[in-house]
Amino acid sequence: MSQDKEKYIIIIAGPTAVGKTALSFELATKYNAEIFSADSRQIYREMSVGTAKPNKEELTKIKHHFIDNRSIHDGYSVGDYHNEITEALATYFESHDVAVLTGGTGMYIHAIRAGLNSYPSVSEEIVTDLEETLRIGGIEMLQHELEETDPEYYAKVDIHNPARLVRALSVIHETGETFTSFQQQEKHGLPYNMIPILLNREREELYERINDRVHTMMRSGLLAEARSLYDHRDLKSLQTVGYNELMRHISGDIDIVAAVELIQRHTRRYAKRQMTWFRKYGDWNSFHPDHQEDIVAFVDQSIIQK
Repeated sequence: MSQDKEKYIIIIAGPTAVGKTALSFELATKYNAEIFSADSRQIYREMSVGTAKPNKEELTKIKHHFIDNRSIHDGYSVGDYHNEITEALATYFESHDVAVLTGGTGMYIHAIRAGLNSYPSVSEEIVTDLEETLRIGGIEMLQHELEETDPEYYAKVDIHNPARLVRALSVIHETGETFTSFQQQEKHGLPYNMIPILLNREREELYERINDRVHTMMRSGLLAEARSLYDHRDLKSLQTVGYNELMRHISGDIDIVAAVELIQRHTRRYAKRQMTWFRKYGDWNSFHPDHQEDIVAFVDQSIIQK
């Protein structure tokens, strides 16, 4: 395809179990596009059933990016994702005009649309010194220093969160500049035309789909998958709905019925938080997932108007 054409990212966001996968396949097929995942757990090879990855047949039909490209033992952040997808999309758009980005991790999608703050690297010695101050003098010492050195950030940060205090003060110690000054640097999203689509359903309908999906996952081997990961249950990557509850069952804390009910309840709460995030960050064009004709017409119009 011609490299001077406009490049488009069709963003399909929404809560878990809403129907993002089916729509992403529909649009990727129509626009001869590949699919880029924006899911912070589908990147892990060892977690498949519990993350609702596309199945092998689906992955074969349409090429996917950012699925199964990390181990649960690897550290991975939104910054890592932003850097890697920036490079991947630049290469991809050399030969394609449209990409489909889909997932429920709001921070990943927001990083693509709005960009990230750029913070300097900080020496381990500075962080160690601040953590020692926290241990000996208590959080009040960090609070007082931050109030003195960066009152603007102090006024808005959760001053009872020691990790955020250490982070801000470490940047101040490293650079001699306020943490606020780095937050205020202009951010830029990726330089492509974004077509943001937010999927949603009525609450009762979505909750029923969530409950059904949990039962489907259990029939598909979620418990066996959790057992295979039990020895690694303390890893950050496994602190996830579905795995947390089954780890409790495997350890003997709760029975399997209670574990399944907790997975359903916690997934419903997670879906609610996802929608709160998406509504807070960015403008969206909202659709019911079943209205695929309307969605395709909207995407067609968006591309033609450009």
